[in-house]
Amino acid sequence: MPPPKTRIVMKFGGTSMAGIERIRHVAGLVKREADRGNEVAVVVSAMAGETDRLVQMCREAAPLYDPREYDVVVASGEQVTSGLLAITLSGMGLNARSYMGWQLPIRASGHSSALIDHIEADILEDVFVKGGIAVIPGFQGITAEGDLATLGRGGSDTSAVALAVAVNADRCDIYTDVQGVFTTDPRIVPRARKLTAITYEEMLELASVGAKVLQTRSVGLAMRYNMALQVLSSFEDRPGTLIVSDESIEELNMERQLVTGIAHDKNEARITLTGLPDKAGTVAAIFAPLAKAGINVDMIVQSGAGTGAPSDLTFTVPTASLTHAVAELEKAKEAIGFDQIITDTDVVKVSAVGIGMRSNAGIAATMFETLAERGINILAISTSEIKVSVLLPEEYTELAVRVLHTAFGLDTEEAA
Repeated sequence: MPPPKTRIVMKFGGTSMAGIERIRHVAGLVKREADRGNEVAVVVSAMAGETDRLVQMCREAAPLYDPREYDVVVASGEQVTSGLLAITLSGMGLNARSYMGWQLPIRASGHSSALIDHIEADILEDVFVKGGIAVIPGFQGITAEGDLATLGRGGSDTSAVALAVAVNADRCDIYTDVQGVFTTDPRIVPRARKLTAITYEEMLELASVGAKVLQTRSVGLAMRYNMALQVLSSFEDRPGTLIVSDESIEELNMERQLVTGIAHDKNEARITLTGLPDKAGTVAAIFAPLAKAGINVDMIVQSGAGTGAPSDLTFTVPTASLTHAVAELEKAKEAIGFDQIITDTDVVKVSAVGIGMRSNAGIAATMFETLAERGINILAISTSEIKVSVLLPEEYTELAVRVLHTAFGLDTEEAA
């Protein structure tokens, strides 16, 4: 009896699909998996820069464009690459065919940042039975009304994971322009180490605090359905990074570091409200209008509350939301009762992440002491069960990342 076939969903990002030569290279990687006897479905992104070009054209056509028509325009990028890859694979003698989101279909709700509701996989099961390869455009689905829908930035990662879940794949391979997940950005720390494996929780935290390898939605979806992910380079034939459950990490007999990685995010803006009245409801009056406007708040620090004297409150928002946040606060100034708003965009959030923190005290203390030794002032702090984040002046970004990477024993002997 022949061994069961491994079913793999392969996803290729925009840099992997940037031109016919690169698409031919991708086709070679797909053929290699098919030649091994594996069942393969492929999800592709638009060519690098193409979605940005299409979005800009929508903005030029009308600043307040209809989200439905926006989706019609931007979904075309992935349609082009899926067709080109299917043509290339067919020219190599493989039974390949592209299937648009509406052909499966991939059911989704909303426009421009739609959520996947359900994927009907019957067509793909038939493709697998016949030894074929399905090429599917990422980033897109179809609404209940029959309209095209797109899934937002990084949506092709989410498409791939959702498809892998729908067809009960053994794993989902995400091919990118990096070799895998590193302990920190190798451009800042040449001695950064590529991780053999990492847990879903750690990857979610790293992605949320600045690591750009995977979209957080895709990792959350993989975690929910316990779908093994693998991050690989399209350009170098080397082992990548497995993203799996805590239990699977233990089965791999991985030697666990207390801290798995150091991430940084410059997409942070600091807002300080001064002269706040020391009474119940003040904090609610600040954050309620921001929540209603869909503005995410991250770090929060309050000083002087409970003394009877006016207090100050500092918090961070994404840089892109700063103007909107200030406008909402100004509208609510009378209800809140603050004196003035002070803003600062020259800040960076630096985070240490690792499931080893759960059972080991002292991670935060080491972090604070390491930064203090270099004279780096901490502006705000936030924590979770497996993460400690600090807000710092942006000028200290590289120094902070380097010294923390060393302090937590993440440096390798050789440069990455």
